[in-house]
Amino acid sequence: MKQSNVLCEPNAVILEAHGLVRVYGGIRALDGLDLQIKRDEIHCIIGPNGAGKSTFFKMLMGIEKPTSGNVLFNGKDVTKLPTYARARLGLAIKFQAMQVFQELSVFQNLFIPLRRHYKPKNIPDEAKNLLAQLHLEGLEETIVGDLSHGQQQWLAIGMSLAAEPKLLLLDEPAAGMSHDETRLTASIIQKLKSKGVTVVVIEHDMAFIRDLNATTSVLHYGQLFAQGSFSEIEQNDEVRRIYMGTL
Repeated sequence: MKQSNVLCEPNAVILEAHGLVRVYGGIRALDGLDLQIKRDEIHCIIGPNGAGKSTFFKMLMGIEKPTSGNVLFNGKDVTKLPTYARARLGLAIKFQAMQVFQELSVFQNLFIPLRRHYKPKNIPDEAKNLLAQLHLEGLEETIVGDLSHGQQQWLAIGMSLAAEPKLLLLDEPAAGMSHDETRLTASIIQKLKSKGVTVVVIEHDMAFIRDLNATTSVLHYGQLFAQGSFSEIEQNDEVRRIYMGTL
């Protein structure tokens, strides 16, 4: 499967990377990456370690700047914008590392991001709505450190959703989860699509990617190596070769 050259209609595209290059001391973590993300879709990004996946996310959020190339969000060139400005436009990210406050309650964790976007009187209802989406109903007063690993990951997703992003980047959201938690996480992400949130997922858990049943892009040496449905990617011999038979 070769790199896709098919361009989407402009109004169908929410995110575009054009010729992204990122060089670290002579090493090209991204090497002319071109990738489009369609609006209101789930899009999975896979690839071997060192393929450039996490670097790509950092470029999208403005955490690091590309050596060359451009990032467009909703048709606007955001390449030079800082992270906070991209967040205001509707970009959000949940990193693999846990980003919750262990000693606070579930509600207190949600209150922190919600207060930036809602009046105090509306926050309890908004928190309740988020918890219902995240399989965390009735746990408002639970101390986060007492939650399971999977529940803490769901809460971290909820904290990212508090800003009502148009596009959510998830870096290995199923890492360390049990089988049941992984299936529920896939269900949570699939429901976000119906709420108008575009989701881009980096993941190594192929069972999880299979559950998402989404467009899948394979990165290799900082370039787009292949793209298609997961079933197409799963059956691609060249993808199997570079991904060491892990599909």
